[in-house]
Amino acid sequence: MSLKDMIFKNQSPWGSPPGGGSNNGNGSGTRREPPNIDDIIKNFQRTINKFSGGKSGGSRPIILGLLIIVVLYVASGLYRVLPDEQGVVLRFGKYIHTTQPGLHYHLPMPFERVLTPKVTKVNRVDVGFRPASDSGRSSGVGNVPEESLMLTGDENIVDINYSVFWVIKDAQKFLFNIQSPVETVKATSETAMREVIAKNEIQTILTEGRSNIEVEVQEITQKILDEYGSGIQITQVQTQQADPPAQVIDAFRDVQAARADRERSKNEAEAYANDVIPRARGEAEQVLQQAEAYKKEVVAKAEGEASRFLAIYNEYKNAKQVTQERMYLETMEKVLADIDKVIIDKNSGSGVVPYLPLPELKKSGGQ
Repeated sequence: MSLKDMIFKNQSPWGSPPGGGSNNGNGSGTRREPPNIDDIIKNFQRTINKFSGGKSGGSRPIILGLLIIVVLYVASGLYRVLPDEQGVVLRFGKYIHTTQPGLHYHLPMPFERVLTPKVTKVNRVDVGFRPASDSGRSSGVGNVPEESLMLTGDENIVDINYSVFWVIKDAQKFLFNIQSPVETVKATSETAMREVIAKNEIQTILTEGRSNIEVEVQEITQKILDEYGSGIQITQVQTQQADPPAQVIDAFRDVQAARADRERSKNEAEAYANDVIPRARGEAEQVLQQAEAYKKEVVAKAEGEASRFLAIYNEYKNAKQVTQERMYLETMEKVLADIDKVIIDKNSGSGVVPYLPLPELKKSGGQ
């Protein structure tokens, strides 16, 4: 009986146990006795002899050992790719294909081998500073001036620290197209950051422009890495610190305070102008409207007087005597309206006082 038959028929290579008990198909049968150790050894030797073609001597253990070695060698091609990995199969060092998570098989060494980089792990590269664990310090961070000091668009210097987060998006390119992934990401991101900083003013970099700078640096870095065929995906660029250099930070703060005072004075002046100018414009408009009203009043009055003069003139042409008397009476009425008047009748007799006190009579009548 071959080894294959014994495996698939679930038969022990030591033969049936003593007692020859059999199962009747329903799970019942005679009780099996424990096998004798001598019988087991003899049956095992008999099986080896059959498998080796009946040869005897010292060659039989060697053949069995070789068979076991061959089986183990063939089984060594089994490999497992974890959920956060990709399998890159190499045949004599040449890329063959990429396998996804799961159980796979490749030709045993030295024909093929497999590399399993972790493609979901988020890696981090710090530029301009080193954490305490990397710099050897007990606490805080270590600044790296040659990386962090950059020239801005308005010819100032800014001290900026940032972190770049990346993952592997193509295991083949990542393993074979770049030699040092960390240094490559660091160098490309630093190049991109210096390019972006050189296009912006320091005030924008220190205040509201940080988010835009991070997005632009990420895009430029990703473009450069794609041109290299690096197989790396930049997930985020995060600014940790952006300040003036430590040597001039006090002077810079004084400049910032002066700029704040200038802005405050400017805002106050604009507020005063916004208050005074509309008021002056309103007063000017009021004067203009009053002048316009006075002009219309004078013109209307003149036109009315001219119309009245023409009307009187037309009447005068038709009846000169009556018109003259009327004009005389109207004129005297206007002239004497506010004057105290006394009437004396020179033709009265000697017994009557020729005096009529009209103002006094008028006062008495009013009372």
